[in-house]
Amino acid sequence: MQTHVALVAETDLIATREVMQVSAALQKQVSRDFAPIWGIPSTVDAFETLEDVPTGYWPVIVRDDIGVGAAGIHLDDDGQPFGLVSANNRWTLTASHEILEMLADPQGNNLRAARSIHPDQVRVEYLVEVCDPSEAWTFGYDVNGIRVSDFYTPDFFLPVHPGNVRYSFTGAIEQPLQVLEGGYISWLNPETGDWWQQIWFSGPHPAFRNLGPLEASGISFRTQIDQHTLKNRESPEVLTGIPEDDDRIKNQRNLQSSYQKSTDSKSAKWRRQIEALKSGRSG
Repeated sequence: MQTHVALVAETDLIATREVMQVSAALQKQVSRDFAPIWGIPSTVDAFETLEDVPTGYWPVIVRDDIGVGAAGIHLDDDGQPFGLVSANNRWTLTASHEILEMLADPQGNNLRAARSIHPDQVRVEYLVEVCDPSEAWTFGYDVNGIRVSDFYTPDFFLPVHPGNVRYSFTGAIEQPLQVLEGGYISWLNPETGDWWQQIWFSGPHPAFRNLGPLEASGISFRTQIDQHTLKNRESPEVLTGIPEDDDRIKNQRNLQSSYQKSTDSKSAKWRRQIEALKSGRSG
């Protein structure tokens, strides 16, 4: 069954035109890149307001203020997932991240058993969050000149490194259960009931941290993990964005400008052809 996602920007910082362009890029990502790997067909459509979103769509809402710890995917009173994204200069990457994770695990409780990457543990259960290990801007890629998130494949959980295997879409992840700089991974240790993470938010290497048990009833594992992670990460770019003088932003804007020149040229050609048809000059 096909899933339908609605993209809505409730902010004056993002024009409707941009929302429509981003939704087209995200639609291309989920249909061309994500669905063939994960087997989850879906659509992504832009809407001007939440009131315009048809019943049955899963909304991803971009807002100026979403509250610290509120970013991510949540469940409404009917158990339907919805996403919250902060309106900053990396919002397209975050929206892509949230949509892909919403599609892979709508309820936020999907666990995948595999060997533990912690040397003192054996077999654990990983929370399926397909974008977290390679979520940094560096490892994303561009669709229609718009930055979207890398995501891991089901082979990410393989017990060994057999070679010639694709662990993430871009190939940035090169071995099973690998966490890249700026990313993290979360798991439950069934022996103790504690949740653990391997994080790489600062320093030259990733580090382990014990989150303890998650005790909130009626709240998904993902929501609790996301809230804890956002409140305690050293570089909260997801909420605050990237400095405007950062080369990542400069390069992205140059790329988007290049794409816009191409689309402007194509649109001008279409308009000339339409006028020729109207005047009878074209066969």
